[in-house]
Amino acid sequence: MRHFPPRRIVCLTEETVETLYLLGEQDRIVGVSGYAVRPKQVRREKPRVSAFISADVPKILALDPDLVLGFSDLQADIAAELIRAGIAVHVFNQRDIAGILAMIRMLGAMVGAAAKAEQLASSYELRLADIARASRQRLRPKVYFEEWDDPLISGIGWVSELIAIAGGDDVFPDLRWQKAAKDRIVSADAVREAAPDIILASWCGKKVVPEKIRTRPGWSDIPAVRDNRIVEIKSPLILQPGPAALTDGLDAIVAALWPEG
Repeated sequence: MRHFPPRRIVCLTEETVETLYLLGEQDRIVGVSGYAVRPKQVRREKPRVSAFISADVPKILALDPDLVLGFSDLQADIAAELIRAGIAVHVFNQRDIAGILAMIRMLGAMVGAAAKAEQLASSYELRLADIARASRQRLRPKVYFEEWDDPLISGIGWVSELIAIAGGDDVFPDLRWQKAAKDRIVSADAVREAAPDIILASWCGKKVVPEKIRTRPGWSDIPAVRDNRIVEIKSPLILQPGPAALTDGLDAIVAALWPEG
């Protein structure tokens, strides 16, 4: 990193983009992931330089970044190529709520906005506590979160935690700590036996088709299917481990679990 705080940052995933905007540090961003949609103006303000597991490395190098921010082992190859080209790279790897809050605080410190980041993270902690407190008074529905449909993949750590905060019980709680999607594959029979009251689905950027869920063999007797409680939550709200999940993502879960308010 040639400058501190870094003046030119490329974000290879969306959660660091949203965090920097919330901290008022968006002028440092010179390139973003093609999946970055929060806040709305990012699509017209910042050049897109990457997908998720691929990136336009020459385009990134041409932007002359002081720092590139990535996420997880899935971006390790991109990170390695940039490091070999002499670029400073930091790869976050948060998979739970504590990790998301730590990411916000760490990113704030990296751009010289530690106090603002502490204020932002603390506001989220208070919000989560308030929602969890309100949900304790209710009977807890059983919830199956489907991250992908072929094969069936259940929810990652922060999603399962948010379901609990909203007042539901994840039907596959033991899988929440499995970081890799392949380790969260479940069978159709296992879902049927779990008998969820609500099915939440977010097919990782692909539009959810509730009819496909309803017509799976043997699923007609699942309470969520029988009672027509299959709800899509848009991927940008819940599958990025950042501010969106703790705000609009959690609100969407609450609305799905408690439609009566």
